Amino acid sequence: MRVTVIGCSGSFPGPDSAASSYLVEAEGFSMLLDIGNGSIGALQRFHGVLDIDAICITHLHPDHCLDLTVYWIARTYCPGGPAPRIPVYGPRGTAEHMIKAYELDPNPGMTDTFDFRELVTRPTAIGPFTVTAARMNHPIEAYGLRVEHGGRVFTYSGDTGPSETLVRLAGGSDLFLCEAAFAQRPGLPPDMHLNGREAAEHAERAEAGRLVLTHLLPWNDPAQTLAEAKASGYRGPIELAEVGAVYDL
Repeated sequence: MRVTVIGCSGSFPGPDSAASSYLVEAEGFSMLLDIGNGSIGALQRFHGVLDIDAICITHLHPDHCLDLTVYWIARTYCPGGPAPRIPVYGPRGTAEHMIKAYELDPNPGMTDTFDFRELVTRPTAIGPFTVTAARMNHPIEAYGLRVEHGGRVFTYSGDTGPSETLVRLAGGSDLFLCEAAFAQRPGLPPDMHLNGREAAEHAERAEAGRLVLTHLLPWNDPAQTLAEAKASGYRGPIELAEVGAVYDL
């Protein structure tokens, strides 16, 4: 299983990164986890834009889903005719949300291009992967994702505040890609995001083998986020997500 960081900026694209998107590949099958704003442009640096076999959207904030609208254009109007229809897994109402974002007629909307399916909280086969979704601690319906293949485990938090469900979801992961959007300062809303220390504490309780901090807001100091995580007591390696980083599991 190979994981490539396509976009890792939190809440909005930064000068060096699109918003959230991660490419997971195995056995010739390519799956995107999230497709935030700016990510389809970045994807083309690392992978064929039409060579995607499935998409999982963790929640319907624009920094995790909005580029599905432009990806619809790419697959629908590409030279040589429409690309094959692919499944898109997401929260309830994903199809309707994306239709409104692009101001499309609901019939057929995007359904000629995408086969919209709801994420479910039980192991689901998507290509060669087993994907398990779990509800996270966020103001809207949002999920973390556990992806398993060949005895290896990759967990992606999506967006969440502190969550024991996330600890269980990430249990024993070889690679844990965890959001660390908040800096440690007073006045931030609860139950929305983690900071670096909290992300690492979740990784420690989950006994994750490697932690990668992501969803990094452009106005925060990434060095501070990393330092907070390293001071947490987590015993595994920690690093910041970077566009183009590749993890082979």
